[in-house]
Amino acid sequence: MGTRSLLWDITKKYFTVSLIGLTVSDRYASIVSVRGSSMSPAFNPRSDTNDYVLVEKFCLDKYRFSHGDVVVFSSPSNHKEKHIKRIIGLPGDWIGTPNLDDVLKVPEGHFWVEGDNSVSSLDSRSFGPIPLGLIRGRVTHVVWPPQRMGRVERETNQRPLSSLQDRPEFY
Repeated sequence: MGTRSLLWDITKKYFTVSLIGLTVSDRYASIVSVRGSSMSPAFNPRSDTNDYVLVEKFCLDKYRFSHGDVVVFSSPSNHKEKHIKRIIGLPGDWIGTPNLDDVLKVPEGHFWVEGDNSVSSLDSRSFGPIPLGLIRGRVTHVVWPPQRMGRVERETNQRPLSSLQDRPEFY
């Protein structure tokens, strides 16, 4: 009877800890591996290691984001894939697209995201603005490797956004 009681106590503790861990990672924060070179040099500056980042999810309550925030989102073409990119345009912003020599307005309820390394990035230049509902959280800190631990800074100096918020719709 003592062994059964001990096993039951251990099982209950692991189950409780698992539920708490799952709730925290689903609602508040999680740690995500950054793979590939699309966000280099901000993440994975060396190709032989992957950075691990802290993703906070409090920003999802009211979709509080700013230019330069790094976000994790589900791919518009495959919901099982997650991407990490930097927000370049917020709803209502005008974005210049060098590939198309065109200016696009980011629709309401969408963001324009791009990787820091444009040569190897699959981002809004490929699939267009992403819906707010696909965003899974904001990257706040690098947590691994130890020599790179620290806060992730907002960078807005990648490509200037058009400041013409009140441009006529026919452009």
